[in-house]
Amino acid sequence: MYDIRGLVGSEMTLDGVKAIGAAFADELELAGKSLVVGHDMRGSSVSFVEAFIEGANARGADAINLGLCSTDECYFASGFLDSAAAMFTASHNPASYNGIKLSRAGARGISMDTGLLAILARAENYLSSGIEEVDEPGFSSEHEIMGEYASYLRKLVDLSSIRPLKIVIDAANGMGGLTAPSVLGTGAHLPGLPLEIIPMYFELDGSFPNHEANPLDSKNLVDLQKAVLQHKADVGLAFDGDADRVFVIDEKGQPVTPSAIAAIVSLSEIARAKAKGETDVSVLHNLLTSRAVAEFISGAGAKPVRTLVGHSLIKDEMAKTGAIFGGEHSAHYYFKDFYGADSGMLAAMHVLREFGLQDQPLSEFTARFDPYFASGEINSTVSDAKEKIAQIRAEYSGYPADELDGVTISSAEGESPWWWFNVRSSNTEPLLRLNVESSDQGACKALTDKLLEIIRS
Repeated sequence: MYDIRGLVGSEMTLDGVKAIGAAFADELELAGKSLVVGHDMRGSSVSFVEAFIEGANARGADAINLGLCSTDECYFASGFLDSAAAMFTASHNPASYNGIKLSRAGARGISMDTGLLAILARAENYLSSGIEEVDEPGFSSEHEIMGEYASYLRKLVDLSSIRPLKIVIDAANGMGGLTAPSVLGTGAHLPGLPLEIIPMYFELDGSFPNHEANPLDSKNLVDLQKAVLQHKADVGLAFDGDADRVFVIDEKGQPVTPSAIAAIVSLSEIARAKAKGETDVSVLHNLLTSRAVAEFISGAGAKPVRTLVGHSLIKDEMAKTGAIFGGEHSAHYYFKDFYGADSGMLAAMHVLREFGLQDQPLSEFTARFDPYFASGEINSTVSDAKEKIAQIRAEYSGYPADELDGVTISSAEGESPWWWFNVRSSNTEPLLRLNVESSDQGACKALTDKLLEIIRS
C-alpha cells in the first residue's frame, strides 16, 4: 500500500484529511519548508485540498497549491521544486472515492513501511486530541506548473521530427484531458507537433459520465477502439483518471500489451542513455511482464532487473539500482529522468517517437515486441488463498519455483514449449491473481485451464 483511498464522507472526511495534513508535516519534519499539493477533477478534491493545507499550515509547513493537475504533473512538481507532495486522486476508482498519494521531496514514494503507517498513526492522535498550532504556522500560495511540466517532457522526448500521426486520445473525463493538449498540442504555448489529435472525453468530470477511467478493464477501451477505426487513426491512447497510466491501441483497434510498451520504451531509454555515454545501464521489469521484456533489454546491452509488483517498491528499487526505466504489467512506467516517478504521458511520448520514426503501421511495428502468449491477469475469489497456493506448489513440485512475489513456477531448463506462471494473493481482497505465459498458444491455454481448475475447485 502506498496511498490512502476510501469512500468520501465515511472513510475520507474533511477532519481526517486535515489531521493527515498535520501528520504529514510532522512526520516529514516540514515546519519552515514547502510542500506541494495537487488534485484531480473529483467533486470532493478541492475541499480536501483546503483541509489538508489547513492541517499542514497549522504544523508550520508552507503549502504550494498546484490546483488541477495529473498525478505525474504533481510528481514533476515534487522533483522540480524539491518538495514533499500530496496528490488528491482516487485514480481509476468510481466517483464516490477519493484518496491521497504522498511523496517525499524529489517524488520519492512513501509506503506503509517507509512512513505511511506512521503518518496514519499521528493522524489518529490528532483526530482524538486536536491539532495544536505551532508558534509560526505556515502559509499557502499557488503555482501554475503546467508550462514547466510540458516543456520538461518535450525536452526528454523530441517529437518534432516524427512523421505526421493521427491520434485518438481517450481521457475518460480525467486529467489527461488537461495535460494532453498542453504536452502534445499547443495548450502550453509550445510549438506545434506533427500530431493530429482527435479528443475523446476531454471534459473534466469526476462523475465519469462516459465510462470508468480504468483502461485495464477492456470494456473501457471499446469507445476508443471504435474511434480509432472510424477516424482511420494511426494510434489510440487511453489514460486512467489521474493520467499516470496509459494504454495503447493500434490502427486495427487492438490493444498493445503493456509488456510490449515496456519493451519499446526500454529500448528507447537504453539508446538515449548510451548516447549520453552511459555504459552500465539497468532497466527494471516486474515479475509479471512478458519474458520478452528482459530479452529485449539484454539484447540492447543493458541489465534487466526483475522486481516485485508495486508502485513504491519499484520506486525504491530504481533509487537503489540507478535503473533508467522500470515497466509494470499494469501500464505503470517509471523514468529515472522523471525523478524516478511514473508517467503515462512520458511513456506515450516514447512510443509515439519510436513508432513515428519508422514507416510500418503500429500493429506491425509492435508485433515483434509481443512474440509469446499470455493469459493476462485472471482473478478468482477463494476462501483460503494459502491452501490453494500450497495445492499448486504440490502439483508442480518438480519444477523451479521462487517466492519473490507470491509463487512463480517455471518449466524446466530446455523444456519446449517453455512456460511460467505466477499466483499471488491480493493484499486487500479474498482473491488469487493468476498470470501465465508460454512460447506456445495451446500450452498457455492448457496450463491456464488446469490452474484455474485447481484454484476454483
